[in-house]
Amino acid sequence: MKVGIVANPQKPGAQRTLSRLVEELAGVGIASIFEENTAKMIGHEGGLGGIELAEQSDLVAVLGGDGTMLHAVDRLGGTSKPVAGVNIGTLGFLTSCTDGEVGEFASALKTGNYDTSRRTLLSVSVVRANGEAEQFTALNEAVLARGQTGRVGGLRASVNGELLNRYRADGLIVATPTGSTAYSLSAGGPLISPSAGVFVITPVCPHTLSQRSLVVDDGVVVELAPYGEMDGPMSFTVDGRDIVELHQGDRVVIEKSPTDLHLLRLPGRSFYAALRQKLNWRGG
Repeated sequence: MKVGIVANPQKPGAQRTLSRLVEELAGVGIASIFEENTAKMIGHEGGLGGIELAEQSDLVAVLGGDGTMLHAVDRLGGTSKPVAGVNIGTLGFLTSCTDGEVGEFASALKTGNYDTSRRTLLSVSVVRANGEAEQFTALNEAVLARGQTGRVGGLRASVNGELLNRYRADGLIVATPTGSTAYSLSAGGPLISPSAGVFVITPVCPHTLSQRSLVVDDGVVVELAPYGEMDGPMSFTVDGRDIVELHQGDRVVIEKSPTDLHLLRLPGRSFYAALRQKLNWRGG
């Protein structure tokens, strides 16, 4: 087995965790290969780009936190290989174990004592008024939000070509079940089990209380666009990155990606266990 490793060099303790993971993997006979910046962290030469790393690995380990995982998913190019998150700190929603559990993680890889959680990805197109398009992939969400003017923006949403609503709000989020624990949750959206075949559309600070979150089938195509008078461009992001300005006549087309993320889970590291820990719910 070869494990590809992507580490966040900005995360305190990342180099120490990386060295320990490599040592633990070697101890059970598993080879490590490294993404370019990760290789530099420990003085290795010949690191690989994200897509090449995924192609040459049997499994990819991402060292950092949930934010590091979101960036890694994009860089790995929609790989079908299992992806494991090693959180440097407490357990996150997207991570398989903490940095204090890398020995347990290595043993699980050796014995095959793990499973995977299939996570929906979003395929997103920003279509300009002139017909030009840019493509993006998201694990959590796509967001269309007001720009820098501070005024509440007008946003139009449609589902399968039918008008859903015209919103007066700071923004509009289209999230996967995985993303339901992120920005959508902070905006008042519901928690959704990762295996549910749905998207959730959540307005951010809507002008009227009647504009609520809506859960829709993930087989639909959701389209977002600015409407009405605009003082300036609106901002579009996926997973908190790739900030793009949208102008009148531009639109965002969101649908389920043909590929999924296969998120590695160790025994006892379920979505519900993460909810109990992160949200301080009572459990046995």
